[in-house]
Formats: sequence, C-alpha cells, structure tokens
Amino acid sequence: MLHADTRSKFLAVFERIREEVIAHMKSEKMPEDAIAWFNENLTYNVPKGKLNRGVSVVDTVAILLNRPPTDDEYFKAALLGWCIELLQACSLISDDIMDNSISRRGQPCWYRVSDVKGFGKVNNIAINDSYMLEGAIYHILKKYFRRESYYVDLLELFHEVTYKTEMGQLVDQVTAPEDNIDIRKYTLAKHTFIVRYKTAYYSFYLSVALAMRMCGVPDVYELNGKIYEPYKEADRILIPMGEFFQVQDDYLDYHGTEAQIGKIGTDIIDGKCSWCVCTALVHGTDEQKQFLFENYGKKGPDQALMEQAVKDMYNDEQGLNIPKRYEEYSKNTMAEIDAIIELVPEPDMQDGSKGHFLRRDVFRAFLSKIANRTA
Repeated sequence: MLHADTRSKFLAVFERIREEVIAHMKSEKMPEDAIAWFNENLTYNVPKGKLNRGVSVVDTVAILLNRPPTDDEYFKAALLGWCIELLQACSLISDDIMDNSISRRGQPCWYRVSDVKGFGKVNNIAINDSYMLEGAIYHILKKYFRRESYYVDLLELFHEVTYKTEMGQLVDQVTAPEDNIDIRKYTLAKHTFIVRYKTAYYSFYLSVALAMRMCGVPDVYELNGKIYEPYKEADRILIPMGEFFQVQDDYLDYHGTEAQIGKIGTDIIDGKCSWCVCTALVHGTDEQKQFLFENYGKKGPDQALMEQAVKDMYNDEQGLNIPKRYEEYSKNTMAEIDAIIELVPEPDMQDGSKGHFLRRDVFRAFLSKIANRTA
C-alpha cells in the first residue's frame, strides 16, 4: 500500500494529465457529451487502483539517480508512470469484457457501468473506451517528451510491451476459451508463457525500462572490466518476478476475499488457466484430475457448489494442499530471485554518476513490494 502523501503527490500529476487530454479533445471540436464520457472513462478507470506500477517509475528514477528527483524529474517520471496506468486501465477494460467479469477494484467493471447508462451495445462503446485510454498514452508522450533524446525509445517500449501483453492475452484466450473449456490443455509451462507476456512485461519490466531510459542508462556499458547489457539484465530478473506476482494473484483469486483483493475471484468458475489448477493437474490423483476435467469452469445453477468443491479439493491438507504448495513455491521463488539480484554488478555511486548504471536496489525495491503479498 502506498503512503498517503506519495499517492496524493502522484495523483496530482494525473489531474494535470486529465486536464491536458480534455483540453486537447476540446481543441479537436469534440462534442460536449463525448468529452464528458471520456472524462468519466478516465476518472473511473485510471486512478483508482493501487498505482504501484506508476509510482515504481518515480521510485526507480530516484534509485538510479541516487538522490531525490528535482521537480521537473519527478513530473516527467510521474508522467511515464501514468502512461503505464493508462495501459493498465486499457487492458483491464478489455480483459473484463472478455472474461465477463463482475467487479474490478471494488466497483462494477466499466462495461457493466456503461450498461446501466443505457448504451445498447455496451461492449462496443467499452471496447472503444479502452482504445481511447491507449491513444492518450501517445498524446502524452508526444506532448511532453518529443524533444527528449530518448523519445523514440519510449515509443518503442510502449509498442513492444503492449504487443507482448496482447500476445499473452491471445494465448490465454486460445488456451481457455470461455465457451469451450478443456483443462487437458493446461500446463505449468503454458501458464508461465501467459503470465510472463500478459502481466510481467507491463507490470514489472516497463516501469524499470522507462526509468532507465529517462536516466540515460545505455544499452551497453563497461563495468568492473566487463561488458554489461542492463536492459537484458532487467528482463532476466523482472520477468520471473512478474511471473511470481501473477502466481500470487492466482492464489489470492481462490484463497482471498473480495475485501482483500478488490474483486470477486472467478478463476474457477471461468475455467482460467491458473497456477492453482495447473499445479493440481501435476500433483493430483487420477480421480482428482477426472473431477477437475468434468467440473472445472462449468457454469450453471450448480456452479457455486462446483466452485466450493474445487476449493475444498485445493484445501485438503491430506491431498493437494494448494496452500502448502504455494507457501513452498513462494519461499523458493523469493530465494531464487534474491540470488539473481545479488549477481548484479554494483557500481561505485560515490563517483558522482547520475543514473548511467543499473543497481541492485532497483530490483530489491520491487521484490519488497510483492513479498508476502495478501492483496
């Protein structure tokens, strides 16, 4: 959870972004009702999450600079952070439509709110709303960064990461189409691909890579007599970390409450390719696997009973015991990631360098945010 002052300062930058985007729409002679609709889209979907992805850009910039950022540096870092939050909101709107989700961040999903407001083909306008949020990213980047030497790098990062995210979503949808669930296709290897592409790149790698570009970290540099490729190193550490983050989400979806996670967990009913079911398919008996084949993801009047039966199977301490397996996975993964971080060569920050080197503290900061996460 972000400190209240940190969140408040970060949110103040969002207000400037919102005002800028709305002013731009007015300059394009957009009708007032369309402007009002987009303004509500922005305020409902973008600033109400945990904001960890966005604030992480600011935090990473401070670590790389080895000092507090100036007001201008903070503003630029926060702008990049809000661009990630816009991408997040865009993805969530689309994801909720595809999954027929009910709630998000403790409130009705946007496409359901739109339905209440009387737009007949609700999904059509909600889909366009997601595109509008993505388009705002590139307006902001052009407005505030086009004169920066790293402008093209920012554009490439957003395009590349967005494409990877969509690739992960594609594999997720092909693996677990809502109207034809077949969990025989589910494997831990496929789950790894989905979560790394669908979640890890935009939730972990993007924040650090944007901060690195802003701070002037080059693609290659020499350190301690060795050639070092910091962006590849960031990828090597942050993508497994993002996978760990999503496994936590999968576990909390079945084991957490709506008050904890801000939504109603639906992975079992939706038949999602979750770490929990993939693990159950690896360790379950033939009888347990057959039960999952016949019941997992099945909708209907008895779906609540089916969901509880699957949870009971997961919770069985003498059987699958998913909580214990998750605890072991979490402990081992944290140790493995920490060991990789320790191998990152540490520059001498007493030499007055200003952000040209990657540092272990960047990764430690991320790891501390997800350690023992319960929401």
